[in-house]
Amino acid sequence: MPTLSDPRCRPISLHLGRSSTSSNLDSDPASASLLGDGDAHRLQTVSNRAGVVAAGILLSRIAGLVRESVFAHYLGNSAAADAFKAGFRIPNILQNLFGEGVLSASFIPVYSRLLSKGDQEEADIVAWSVGAILATIVALLVLIGVMAAPWLIDVIAPGFRGETRQLTIRIVQVLFPGAGILVMSAWCLGVLNSHHRFFASYAAPVAWNLTIIAALLWYGPWASQPRLAVHIAWASLIGAILQMLVQLPQTLQMLGRLRLCWARAQTELSMVFKNLLPVIASRGVVQLSGYIDNLLASLLPSGAVAALNYAQILYLLPISLFGMSVAAAELPAMSQATGLSLTEGAAASAEILRRRLDAGLRQISFLVIPSAAAFLFIGDRIVAVLFQSGVFHHRDVIYVWSILAGSAVGMLAATMGRLYNSTYYALSDTRTPLRFAMIRVGLTLILGYLAAIVLPPDLGLARRWGVVGLSGSAGIAAWVEFSLLRRTLNRRLGPTGVGRAYLAQLWGMALASSIVALTAECLLPVNSRISALVVIALYSTSYLGLAFWLRVPEFDRLLRQAFGRLVSTRQA
Repeated sequence: MPTLSDPRCRPISLHLGRSSTSSNLDSDPASASLLGDGDAHRLQTVSNRAGVVAAGILLSRIAGLVRESVFAHYLGNSAAADAFKAGFRIPNILQNLFGEGVLSASFIPVYSRLLSKGDQEEADIVAWSVGAILATIVALLVLIGVMAAPWLIDVIAPGFRGETRQLTIRIVQVLFPGAGILVMSAWCLGVLNSHHRFFASYAAPVAWNLTIIAALLWYGPWASQPRLAVHIAWASLIGAILQMLVQLPQTLQMLGRLRLCWARAQTELSMVFKNLLPVIASRGVVQLSGYIDNLLASLLPSGAVAALNYAQILYLLPISLFGMSVAAAELPAMSQATGLSLTEGAAASAEILRRRLDAGLRQISFLVIPSAAAFLFIGDRIVAVLFQSGVFHHRDVIYVWSILAGSAVGMLAATMGRLYNSTYYALSDTRTPLRFAMIRVGLTLILGYLAAIVLPPDLGLARRWGVVGLSGSAGIAAWVEFSLLRRTLNRRLGPTGVGRAYLAQLWGMALASSIVALTAECLLPVNSRISALVVIALYSTSYLGLAFWLRVPEFDRLLRQAFGRLVSTRQA
C-alpha cells in the first residue's frame, strides 16, 4: 500500500487543528467491547446520544414550524405557494439523493470502522477524498439542474401553466445552488456523527430556517406573493451557506489537515461508492414516492400542492425527531458492532444488533404512537396553532388536517423503517432496502392514482379531497415496506420488533389521552389559539402522566435524556 511519502499521495499541507479527544474513540463506551456487564450502560450511552440528536432536530424543527407558520400567513394556499412548494422539491432531489441519508448508509459505516481501529490518518484521507468527489459531482448536477429547470417542471408539476409555471422555473433556478451546498453540509454531518458529535450538525438547519423567516417578515408586508416567493428562494440560498458554515469549523477540527490520496484510499473508497450507488437508487426510489404525490396533487385544484406540503411538514416532525435521532445515534455503534463477527463471532454480533434494534424500536413507538393519535383526533387544533393566520383560514385548517390524518396511518411504519434501514446499512447491505423501497413506490403510484384521481368522483366528493387519498395510500405502502424489512431481517438475525402487548398499551394510553383532550375541546371556545394550546397541553400531559403511572421504562429513559442526572430513575 502506498504511503504518504509516495509521490501519488502528497497531502496538501493545510493544518487545521484537531480536537485532543477526537482520535481517542476507544475511551468512548460505544467503541469499546460491546459485550459483557456494561451492555446496559452502553445502550444508555447511545440512548443519550439519541437524545442529543433529538434536541438538535427539535430546535431545527421548531424553527421550521415557525418558518411554515409565517409562510402560511403571507402565502396561504395560493398559486405562489404552490409554485414555491413544487419548486422546492426539484432541487431538493440533490439533498435527498446525496445528503444525510445516503452518506449515513455508505460513508459513515466505513469511516466509523476506521476510527474504531484507531487509524485516524487513513480515516482522514477517506473523508477528504469522499468530500472532494462529492463536491465535484454535486457542482456538475447543480449546473445541469439550473439549465434544465423548464423541463424538470414539466416532469414534477405537469399541471402548472402560465405564470405559475414561469414562477416555479425561476424559483428552481435560485434554489439549486443552495441544495448543492446543503449536500456538502451533509458531508460535514457524516464526519461529525462518526466522531459522536451530533448536536451541531442537527441544529445547523436553524440558521437556514431563520434566514427564510427573516426574509418573510421583511418582504411579506409589502411584496406581492410571486415576488415574495422569489425573495424567500434567495433567502434559502443564503441560509444554506450559513448552515454549512455552522458545521465547518468543528468538521475541520475533527479532520485535521487536508489530505488527498486516491491510491491509499482506494479500497475504502470502493467500499463507500459500492454502497453509495444502491443507496442513491434506494433514496431516489423513496423520493420518487414523494414526487409522485406532488405530481398527482398538481393535477388537482389549486391549493392541493401547498396543503400537502403543510401536512408533510407536521408528518415528518415525529419521524425526524424520533426516528432519525435513534437511527443516527445507532448507526455508528451498529457499524462497529458488526466487526465482532471477526472476533467474538457472528452470533455475538447478531445478538448486539437485535438488542440495539429492539430498544430503539420501543423508544420510537413510545413517542410516535401518541403523535399519530394526536394527528388523527386533535390534528385540527395542531394545524390551527401553527398556520391559521393571515390568508390561511379555518377552511384551510380542515383541509390540511384531513391530509394529516391520512398521513398518520403509516407514521409508525415509516419511522421504525428508518431504524431497520440503518441496521441493514450497518451490515453493509444496501440492496435489500432498495428492493423493498421499489415495491413501496410501485404501491404509492397505483394506490395514489386510484385514491386521488379515480375514487373521489365515484364517491361524489370534490376533486380537491383527492389529496387525502394520497396521504392515506402512502401510509399503506409504508406498512408493506416495513413488514418486508422486518421479515427479511428476522431471517438473518433472529426475532426483532416490538411486542403486541406493549403496542396495545401505548395505543390505549394515546386513546385515553385523546378522550381527555376532546372533552376539553368541547368546553373551550371554538377557533381560539389559546384553547387549542390547552387541548394540546392536556393531551401531552395525560399521555406522559399515564406513562408515569404505568411505569413505562421508556418514560424513565426520556426523563434521563431530558434532564440527565437531575432526574433519577424511579424506584421500583
